[in-house]
Amino acid sequence: MRKVYHRIESVAGNVISVKAPEVKYSELAMVTSARGESLAQVIRLDRDMVYLQVFAGSRGIATDASVRFLGHEMQVSFSDNLLGRVFTGSGEPRDRGPTLTENVIEIAGPSVNPAQRIIPRNMVRTGIPMIDVFNTLVESQKLPIFSIAGEPYNPLLGRIALQAEVDAIILGGMGLKHDDYLYFRDRLDDEGALARSVMFIHTAADPTVECLMVPDLCLAVAEKFALQDQRVLVLLTDMTNYCDALKEVAITMEQIPSNRGYPGDLYTQLARRYEKAVDFETAGSITVLAATTMPGDDVTHPIPDNTGYITEGQFYLRNGRIEPFGSLSRLKQQVNGDTRDDHRTIMNTMIQLFADYRETLEKQSMGFRMSNWDSKLLKYGDRFEREMMDLSVNIPLEQALDRGWRILADCFAPEETGIHSELVEQFWPQDAAVESSERKFGDSTTP
Repeated sequence: MRKVYHRIESVAGNVISVKAPEVKYSELAMVTSARGESLAQVIRLDRDMVYLQVFAGSRGIATDASVRFLGHEMQVSFSDNLLGRVFTGSGEPRDRGPTLTENVIEIAGPSVNPAQRIIPRNMVRTGIPMIDVFNTLVESQKLPIFSIAGEPYNPLLGRIALQAEVDAIILGGMGLKHDDYLYFRDRLDDEGALARSVMFIHTAADPTVECLMVPDLCLAVAEKFALQDQRVLVLLTDMTNYCDALKEVAITMEQIPSNRGYPGDLYTQLARRYEKAVDFETAGSITVLAATTMPGDDVTHPIPDNTGYITEGQFYLRNGRIEPFGSLSRLKQQVNGDTRDDHRTIMNTMIQLFADYRETLEKQSMGFRMSNWDSKLLKYGDRFEREMMDLSVNIPLEQALDRGWRILADCFAPEETGIHSELVEQFWPQDAAVESSERKFGDSTTP
């Protein structure tokens, strides 16, 4: 039986302090006051002085409230009964379903031993051409989606949750508006994907400390599913809200701030979560996609800046599309050489021509005369944006590659693309609208 303490030394914001020996960092406690009971978590230790963040807030807690330490950190029940359920950031049911208590596991454990990891080798298909073709998602990869407020990063994550070829989806929401929570829940339910999903949702109205626990809850559950030989995709939104919660707690604790007021261990806190992504040698895998909004669209802000040193690339979401320039999957070469012979060629050729299209737009905006080659690039760029970049496009990888060939054939002659003749003979559409004999370099004024 754990000892109960009946004297609160101080109350600062939602943080209370009590003198108690032999208490561990992150240990849970039950705080009982005139308002009722609330969980609290140890967030700082100073010899025998223990500081706890109260989940329900400190309003109504007097100095004679009682604190009973539970002797363990945050725990969550794990079983197949989690699938199809929605929980809060403290692991309590949000969907009015029964509380799960069997097979309790602790969260926030260490990352997987590198000796148990294997080199990533499997593609995660999403049905989104800007991912599957140009920045392929790979099992065990950790990737952020850099965006700004107002961009459709939550709908993008919702589409990935519905279409990704994985066994289980673990969705963690931090600081979500209630409408966003309902969007995820209803979309997954309507499309039949909720049955393979687990949701841990912290809304903007919930206690700050629950926001800090959402990633750990998601990753602890994901690891157990992965050890059951399942391919698990963890979707987190929004990691900026998570970092702001870290900042809020650090300010309450009067910690010395680092860059722009964020705690000095921001990098470590992010790395502890992202490094949970793993491909087990004898089991399944964990892949992590995390939306990160950039204040002021500033990639040098501490949150995206620190994130970029940890993750294996990034997706940039701008103007409702995944931007091809700046977006990067550093592991795509591990898999796109085994999908189809033309995958890498289509990827490189279309991006190069799209870069030329962007240059042509600049020339056009400055009033330069458009050459025949410029006209082709303008036609190509419009087709590329509508038929490949638009996030409403939903087609398998092979169909996306075929569409790439069709767009090239409708806009250019084969020799204008620079593609090797062997691939042209194998994949160039036979009924191409633009015939090679009619489109020579000399006629098109190609640079």
